[in-house]
Amino acid sequence: MTAPDNRLGILKQDEVDALYGRPRFAQAERDEYFALSIQEKEALGQFHSLKSKVFFILQLGYFKVRRLFFDFDLSHVEEDAAYIRQRYFPGFHDAGPEIADATRRKQEKVILALCRYRNADAVVLKKLEARARQVAAVCGKPVYVFRELMDGVARQQIVAPAYSTMQDMVGAALAYEQRRLAAIVRALIDPPAQKLLNSLLNDRQGLHEITLLKRDPRDFSNYEIRREVERGKQIKELYRLSQKVLPHLKISKENIRYYASLVDYYSVYKLRRMSDDAAYVYLLCFIQHRYQKLHDNLILNMIHHVRRHGEAAREAAKEEVYDFRVSANADLPKVGEILRLFTDDNVPGTAPFREVRRNAFAKLSAARLKSMAEYLSTTARFDEMTFQWEHLDKAALRFKLALRPVLHGVEFSASAADDPLIQALKFVKKASRSGKPIGAFRDEDIPVRWVPEKARRYLYERDEQGRKRLLADRYEFLLYRHLHQGMEAGDIFCRDSIRFRSLEDDLIDHQDWRNKDRLIAEAGLDILQQPIEEHLADLKDQLETRIAEVNRRIAAGENEHFTMKANGRWTVEYPRGDEAANHPFFDRLPQTDISGVLNFVNRQCRFMDAFTHVLGRFARQSPDVPALIACLVAWGTNMGIARMGQISDIGYNTLSSMSDNFLRPETLREANDIVSNATAVLTIFRHYDIGDTVHSSSDGQKFETGVRTFNARHSPKYFGLKKGIVSYTAVANHVPINARNIGADEHESHFIFDIVYNNSTDIDPDIHSSDGHGTNEVNFGVMYIFSHQFAPRYKDLYDKVRTSLAGFNHPSRYGDAIIKPTRKVRVDDIIREWDECRRIFVSLARKETTQSTIVRKLSAHARSSKTKRALWEYDSIHRSLYLLNYIDDPLLRQNVQKALNRGENYHQLRRAVSFAGFGKIRFKTEFEQDLWSECSRLIANCIIFYNASILSGLLEHQEEAGDVLGAEATKTISPIAWQHINLHGRYEFLKHIAHLNLDVIIRELISLSPTVTRVANSGICTR
Repeated sequence: MTAPDNRLGILKQDEVDALYGRPRFAQAERDEYFALSIQEKEALGQFHSLKSKVFFILQLGYFKVRRLFFDFDLSHVEEDAAYIRQRYFPGFHDAGPEIADATRRKQEKVILALCRYRNADAVVLKKLEARARQVAAVCGKPVYVFRELMDGVARQQIVAPAYSTMQDMVGAALAYEQRRLAAIVRALIDPPAQKLLNSLLNDRQGLHEITLLKRDPRDFSNYEIRREVERGKQIKELYRLSQKVLPHLKISKENIRYYASLVDYYSVYKLRRMSDDAAYVYLLCFIQHRYQKLHDNLILNMIHHVRRHGEAAREAAKEEVYDFRVSANADLPKVGEILRLFTDDNVPGTAPFREVRRNAFAKLSAARLKSMAEYLSTTARFDEMTFQWEHLDKAALRFKLALRPVLHGVEFSASAADDPLIQALKFVKKASRSGKPIGAFRDEDIPVRWVPEKARRYLYERDEQGRKRLLADRYEFLLYRHLHQGMEAGDIFCRDSIRFRSLEDDLIDHQDWRNKDRLIAEAGLDILQQPIEEHLADLKDQLETRIAEVNRRIAAGENEHFTMKANGRWTVEYPRGDEAANHPFFDRLPQTDISGVLNFVNRQCRFMDAFTHVLGRFARQSPDVPALIACLVAWGTNMGIARMGQISDIGYNTLSSMSDNFLRPETLREANDIVSNATAVLTIFRHYDIGDTVHSSSDGQKFETGVRTFNARHSPKYFGLKKGIVSYTAVANHVPINARNIGADEHESHFIFDIVYNNSTDIDPDIHSSDGHGTNEVNFGVMYIFSHQFAPRYKDLYDKVRTSLAGFNHPSRYGDAIIKPTRKVRVDDIIREWDECRRIFVSLARKETTQSTIVRKLSAHARSSKTKRALWEYDSIHRSLYLLNYIDDPLLRQNVQKALNRGENYHQLRRAVSFAGFGKIRFKTEFEQDLWSECSRLIANCIIFYNASILSGLLEHQEEAGDVLGAEATKTISPIAWQHINLHGRYEFLKHIAHLNLDVIIRELISLSPTVTRVANSGICTR
């Protein structure tokens, strides 16, 4: 994206204005920012004329907000100047427009000294340029580099350089990075390697090789998995080439993923038009990412089938046990009759035993009698595991067909050099390739050292000669099950994978970590620069003080919401934090269709500019706004392009062309960011703050899939016997700031830090909440390190405190306190492993891997390491502090509940948007599901912006008119509403529709002002 002056276009104009524009104050903001402290009043005395004093107060107030200086005269800021004259200098009426340049420069120096800031001189600019190059190697997205630089100057309290300077700096850094990468590739790629890479762009039977590789498997069927294995063989040589070349590029794994994604977005035509060196960089990144993702797919297939067959065996065993007990109860009288044979006087003592047996078997068959004897001899208990293995015997052919391709396509490794499980895997792989059944090998040649002792009794049976014989199918399935368990525990891994590598492979290399001080400084994690002993001492003071204070307030009766029960348990009251969706206020608005809303939002913030053609500047086709809107509605409502072509006034071919050329997850996320940022600058937005801060929440929304799809998972609680996916969304002040699709069987807590840290909007939450699904053993600590407060909701707070509250002293030291720790923090564990913990935190900051991957591994209970225990201990300190605050502060509990309610309200809106097909997702591939998710979020975002624009306009009028009651009522109305928007019916995108006029809508509302105020007050809304 290029700016009109040929500079790199990083931000939209409204985003530039939000960062660099002079603030526009409302009355309450003037009261806050133009108030002078004692020190500021003393500094004001340095200026003699009243005009210079007014300018000083104005410049100081603006600097407090933007940390920038502005060039203006009094005619530009008439309302602010009038306020200052009225408050401080009632007799001042000088209409002169400006002050002398020398006075202005003096004022800037004084303000810098007051705020402890400094200007960006040549030395600072040089450092920023170097930092831009470093960041460009981490992530090649212009907006990411820009934000990292802005964060850096803010932390160092430096006045940000002009936006044009930042554009030049970011553009130069990205251009330098491209030249650097091209030079390295040029030196490393020889002619044979070039030929190999060029083959990806060759046409084979109408499809290019790269196009075939882009296709993901549709599901876990045997055909799809075998085809995935073949793809792995096809690109293995290219993958080895990427492994050889990419380390020399010294770029982050995040950048590798980013460059790989460009191959997904770009057509073969555009790749061919690039310089060879640039195309090779993208192709090598794509090959590495695709090969590793391929291994993820194969391992996920293994996990899926192991779980499925294991669960089926358990269910079948339960049925067997039930049936056997029913039949056993029916056979018990017959067993009693058989037992009487031994006491029956009518049976002569000299009768042959075979005669007794014949009489017994006449009453009950030999097999049933044997089963009943085993049943009675084991105190009428059944060995369900036996039934499970018998079920797996019948499923042997199915699970071998599904799982053996994984053995052939994946190379597993172990943390121990001579791990017996790896030896067994190699044996089974060798046997499978030879075509010789495992049972045909001698028992002494089959590795069994890995088999647990308690499982061995099920793996053998005795033949007719009484010799033990290994049951090969059971041996193989147990091997797959232990392979899965080993991967969960972190003992088994795959280095050619993304999700299933070892934790060590996900972190910064030990050699690079030698420069830890520089890496920590670059990451901006100030806490990590403090000695851990000092940091823990500070945390100890905080935690012990809070334990004492919380107990004191309970004992004194100051915590009015704390109730002690007769059984020794206690509870706290949970104040309500409701905000109703579909507020009655919106019933007064005129009905409009969704295309009208999207057109209105586009006129306000130009989000359509984000949709660039996949061919970039080589494209001849320009975006057709009505057709693009139709595509957004087709994808977002779950209707699909084909159906939209049937029921709208735009044909399928046009819609398909627009969708293929302009809609990509990347462009949709940028469009969502534009709308979110535009909402954030509306007047109403900051009135949605919770506790005077931006308080976000995240939660997953479940959607059943109506067709076969690879990433759909079972979740009996939500889908019954069906499958589905989860759309995981972060919502801040009602705005969906970030979202991603995850599997229904994945733990939501693994994605909390990921979704907050990778939020690319200008909305930066200070506090983030989730329900109980968002809690694990690391999120408190990780979020704290990155300057976010994690604030989950606990339903059973008593049990959570009873099991999780920790202190720096032994529990016996807290006497008879009602709220007291259950254990002592292991400080030594944290200190001993703190350097490794810092390495993990910096790896998260440097995007060495997806944050959810590291968090998942760190929070796995099966994984055992000293570093994990240290992180859990560190996390427990911050969790304990939060639990104490949660007990003591009813407002905190209310705020958490309110933030979560906003997420639930957004889910209602999202569900209403994705109404087609009864809400069952019809899209098959992950790419299509990402398009659906982002289009649906964009439509919801536009509805929220439209509603918030109306509320902002009304609020501004009410404040200007002095309608205090009406203004307060308006501030409580949630923008999550859709009853006034037509999401259904025939769609007419080409028909001329009168533009929504915000001024007209607001004037009509104002004419109903008393009614509006009454309706607003009638809603169930509290602030």
